[in-house]
Amino acid sequence: MFEELENINTRPEPFEFYTAGDLWADEHTSEQMLGFHLNEDIDVSSRKAEFINRSVEWICFHFNVGAGIKIADFGCGPGLYATRLAQRQADVTGIDFSNRSIQYAQEIATKEGLSIQYVNQNYLEFETDDRFHLILMIMCDFCALSPIQRKQMLSKFYTILEPGGSVLLDVYSLLAFEQREETAMYETNLLSGFWSPDKYYGFLNTFKYEKEKVVLDKYTLIEKAQIRTVYNWLQYFSPETLEKEFVECGFVVENLYSNVAGSPFASKSEEFAVVAKKL
Repeated sequence: MFEELENINTRPEPFEFYTAGDLWADEHTSEQMLGFHLNEDIDVSSRKAEFINRSVEWICFHFNVGAGIKIADFGCGPGLYATRLAQRQADVTGIDFSNRSIQYAQEIATKEGLSIQYVNQNYLEFETDDRFHLILMIMCDFCALSPIQRKQMLSKFYTILEPGGSVLLDVYSLLAFEQREETAMYETNLLSGFWSPDKYYGFLNTFKYEKEKVVLDKYTLIEKAQIRTVYNWLQYFSPETLEKEFVECGFVVENLYSNVAGSPFASKSEEFAVVAKKL
């Protein structure tokens, strides 16, 4: 028991473990996540419907979205952006790890007669011969990736973009990092049964890495038949550190915003968005 508690409270190296599948591909948690996606009144998994509508309006205006514009939505979830963009005549491809979300998105597309290509795949492994005018990665997905994964992702974006094509993504700021605190807590059925339909004991350890500007929420889930550990990593950025990663992969940063609805950039925002163009 003492050794188990030691393991639970051990701080790993930044991005030492990658367990995205335990969140997005698990039958139970993917159902919980889809429910969060589809709740239009909360900012969990997806933004509120009001914000998404405003964001799509800005995206369509800023990037001149319409017939002939090819868009790739990385981490598309149940198609909340993809559906709206396809309704504006864009040619949309959505990529997501969650089979449940992709199935829901495809059902909506079929029901509405929209020709959207959905790919159920870890977007780190996505390959295509298609070339796009615009790539989206929204809801701070970029922050969940390690430095190596982010470089791989940006290189992929560069390859599959048309010359002059753009990337729009959002990230957490250093102000948000400052507001995070290290914690350790234990609770029966942690997060109200989010992790399993059966009884379990959940431990949450939050670790901050000051030098790297990374936060880890480490969930240890003790069930009758198994013990699981899920690592939720988040990288926090300054405009300078984010721009550096884009420039190293051949992009030029065109502009910064407070969010993906085009609000003017504010240094006190907990998130910010970037538009970067392929040179």
